[in-house]
Amino acid sequence: MVRDLNQAVFVAGHRGMVGSAIVRRLKALGYTHILVAAHDEVDLLDQAAVQSFFNTNRIDQVYLAAAKVGGIHANNSYPADFIYQNLMIEANVIQAAHQAGVQKLLFLGSSCIYPKHAEQPMREDALLTGILEPTNEPYAIAKIAGIKLCESYNRQHGRDYRSVMPTNLYGPHDNYHPQNSHVIPALLRRFHEAVQRGDEEVVIWGSGKPMREFLHVDDMAAASVHVMELESATYQANTQPMLSHINVGTGVDCSIRELAETLAKVTGFAGRLGFDASKPDGTPRKLMDVSRLKALGWQASIGLEEGLRDAYRWYVENVEHARMH
Repeated sequence: MVRDLNQAVFVAGHRGMVGSAIVRRLKALGYTHILVAAHDEVDLLDQAAVQSFFNTNRIDQVYLAAAKVGGIHANNSYPADFIYQNLMIEANVIQAAHQAGVQKLLFLGSSCIYPKHAEQPMREDALLTGILEPTNEPYAIAKIAGIKLCESYNRQHGRDYRSVMPTNLYGPHDNYHPQNSHVIPALLRRFHEAVQRGDEEVVIWGSGKPMREFLHVDDMAAASVHVMELESATYQANTQPMLSHINVGTGVDCSIRELAETLAKVTGFAGRLGFDASKPDGTPRKLMDVSRLKALGWQASIGLEEGLRDAYRWYVENVEHARMH
């Protein structure tokens, strides 16, 4: 695809970890017209406000990175918030984009759309073939609805709305709340504070046995722009009308115990690792099959330890105003 750097690109969710990374990527590539809107400017839960924003701005492309996200504890504690807010955000933005004549949109989903016991590594065609992980089912259903919204607008209206499903993401601008965050920021903060206090032990939720795949958010941003910029014929040749999403990951996983050991190394924690098996493990394994994305010419380039060091560096430099909610 010939890159048009003058295209007006709206990044929904630009203050979040993924959205901010996409903005950085677009700027690095030379895009000159990047639109963003803070919550106090446009509430994405408000249909009229979203429609007004699209009606008053020229928009050629949309990256839909806005979402309510969180780890196991947050998903368990606030299921209504997760399903309602994510459904409303994606429905409002996708409908408004269509009504405003926006032809190109990229929806960012999540690997939790796949069944709890999906065959590993998880292929795109595993979608809707089994029961979801109960702890994040409401969130997963909202993300599945987003995929189907994009597919439906493509089928009915001839739009070019695409979907990418990232594995577990981490990096700058993550949420570091001790309970509501994902595993990497939660543990990174815990190890950092343990080092500061001189603790002899850090306790990790669960058995440490589940296998997880982790992708640095800058890799995710690069993959997102790559998929968005693919020629329509190339994208369609590697997807199907009713299976149009593409997995984004590294294709490599590790156990939570191995992750904790690497985080201990990165943060300089020299004490013991404890595991609280009374806490839920979640899905036994979540590894993405990324062969479709590789066939489209992209693969991850940031290794786990390198990426964790970058995330930790950002956290230390921004700990006073990092997101803790």
